Amino acid sequence: MKKKVLISLIVLFVVVLASAVTYAFTEQKHSPSDYKIGIKYEDALKSDKPMLGLFYVDWCGYCLKFMPKYKTISNIYKDKYNVVMLNAEDPQNAELVEDVALAGFPTLYIIDPKYDNRVLLNNGIYQDLKKLRVELDRYLRIRAILDSAK
Repeated sequence: MKKKVLISLIVLFVVVLASAVTYAFTEQKHSPSDYKIGIKYEDALKSDKPMLGLFYVDWCGYCLKFMPKYKTISNIYKDKYNVVMLNAEDPQNAELVEDVALAGFPTLYIIDPKYDNRVLLNNGIYQDLKKLRVELDRYLRIRAILDSAK
């Protein structure tokens, strides 16, 4: 009986130790700003591509939870959209934040300087990766029609 207890304690110790080591060596992200996704807004404005702009704040748990999905979207659409992260509390973004009239965080917009257009993506859409991809692809199809009409 004592041998079984001792073996159980050793196994438990090894599992806890392995978990601690894994946690210690895994890069932990504590705020959305820890993710370095995309390019600067100013650089995106100079490009011919539409941008996917994420408005966030560092204290927002929902923003932090959304960041892995945003990183995935960034990787999928990096050739079709300029992906931008905009901290809504950064004074450099104050004018844009005021202009888009944010109601909550995170907020995701398609911003197209070429056509002076903004499309607010509802959080019901961007929380579902499949629905978000449908909307992003739809915008690209509409933009292609506009481009061909010129």
